[in-house]
Amino acid sequence: MSKFGELLDEKEPLLLAFYQQEDEDLSDMDRMLKDVAAALGDKGKVIKINVDKNQKLSEALRVRVLPTFMIYKFSEMVWRQSGVQDANTLISLFQDHLEV
Repeated sequence: MSKFGELLDEKEPLLLAFYQQEDEDLSDMDRMLKDVAAALGDKGKVIKINVDKNQKLSEALRVRVLPTFMIYKFSEMVWRQSGVQDANTLISLFQDHLEV
């Protein structure tokens, strides 16, 4: 969890994507997250978090449904949604939080 705190201290906003390795839609999510990261460029980071390898963090953030997406800005969660999302929605949401 200390690494998570370090991530939050970074200057740019973060999009966290919580997933499970056995998820059959994982390759679709990987492609979608690459598209989001490419669109954001250096304005933010996209980070995938495997819930099986990060159980304490997942429990602390009460991640129950996968995938779960969160946007953090200035060390605070500003948006959270569970369930499949498309790249355009995530890019738009991220850009909205860049401007605020």
